[in-house]
Amino acid sequence: MRLDYAAISDVGRVRKDNQDSGYAGPHVLAVCDGVGGAARGDIASSTAISALRRLDDGPAEGEHEDDLLGQVSGALHRAHVRIGELVDDEPALAGTSTTATVALFDGSRLAMGHVGDSRAYLLRDGELSQLTKDHTFVQTLIDDGQITEEESRVHPHRNLILKAIDGIHDLEPDLFQLDVQPGDRLLFCSDGASGVLDADRLTDILGTGNADFAAVELVRASLDAGSNDNVTCIVADVSDGEVDPAVEPMLVGAAAELPRRGRGGVVGLFRGHRSGDTGEMEPVKAEIPDDIGFAIPSDPIDPEEARYAPQAPRRFGWVRRILVLMVVVGLLWMAGAAAWAWSQRQYYVSEYDGKVTIFRGLDADLPGIELSSPYEVTDLEMARLSEYDRGQVEEGIGASGLGAARRTVDNLVSTDDGSAGG
Repeated sequence: MRLDYAAISDVGRVRKDNQDSGYAGPHVLAVCDGVGGAARGDIASSTAISALRRLDDGPAEGEHEDDLLGQVSGALHRAHVRIGELVDDEPALAGTSTTATVALFDGSRLAMGHVGDSRAYLLRDGELSQLTKDHTFVQTLIDDGQITEEESRVHPHRNLILKAIDGIHDLEPDLFQLDVQPGDRLLFCSDGASGVLDADRLTDILGTGNADFAAVELVRASLDAGSNDNVTCIVADVSDGEVDPAVEPMLVGAAAELPRRGRGGVVGLFRGHRSGDTGEMEPVKAEIPDDIGFAIPSDPIDPEEARYAPQAPRRFGWVRRILVLMVVVGLLWMAGAAAWAWSQRQYYVSEYDGKVTIFRGLDADLPGIELSSPYEVTDLEMARLSEYDRGQVEEGIGASGLGAARRTVDNLVSTDDGSAGG
């Protein structure tokens, strides 16, 4: 079998730059949605597509051509490493990342790799199936039964993703295989399309025309539905027959446009269609609450800068806070116990009840806290000491240990002249 494909990417009616990238070839379908705002998500998505499209050339060195999932996983990790290298070379790119949804086709089956919230769908016999599962905050709410699929489309934090290719955090893509048959139609798209078109609308559009027509109509319908993001759609039909060598692969979005950025910007194909030209509007500012549990910069920011939240959403946050408090209290108690144990190994000589006394503890005072106590009260009365020795004892004579304190007392006894009390 072969794939008959079409790919299209549009900057949309709101954003200034297209941070989506897509690739469609005889053996590879891939969509990447760059994340990062000022950190140049377009570079992340185009870098990832550059690594993924090499799957169309056959297995890399050391990879067996029958190990489809291994090839897909290897390509995703190469993209991950390359983005990390770019960030290391250019610190201004820190924070950039990209989603990735990719399929490697061997003529009878697809090996799928997925990270983020770009999606892959299968239309078979008029029934639409979503092949991928979003790695998003709202998806966790759906899984927990807190919101519905429809509610997730208007949730204020629907754009937050929990996994992405960023070159920093461990990459754990979803990997699986799918057997296909002639007549199947595949859709790979960024969330600019899936975020505004529900399953019924997608089924309606995918069920009409050839791959080219369906791809164009999907983008057009997404923008008409109010998508404020870049929109990228790849439609591929599974057909009988050999691959036509005359059919060229298609590269779209930032991966195709990046070399000509800076020469007038990127123009959307559908600006002004039906709804009218909205012009180059500034991105809408995000309002992210402080308690959402992600490491997100404070407002005001571009929504793309707050889109990637690599930490999983906090559940039972109050339990975590109690546990942290218990740990802190435990550490403080251990530190206090250690300090107290050390203080009880300290000795000094001073006066108690008119007699020379060895004290255990610290020769210091804290309000409400006794840092020392009499350990040995001797028979040597303070009145028997010389004026000098009496002053020294009253001030407190430090000792390196109990033995040293006893020697200090012995020295005081030996110098006692009995002049004061004899």
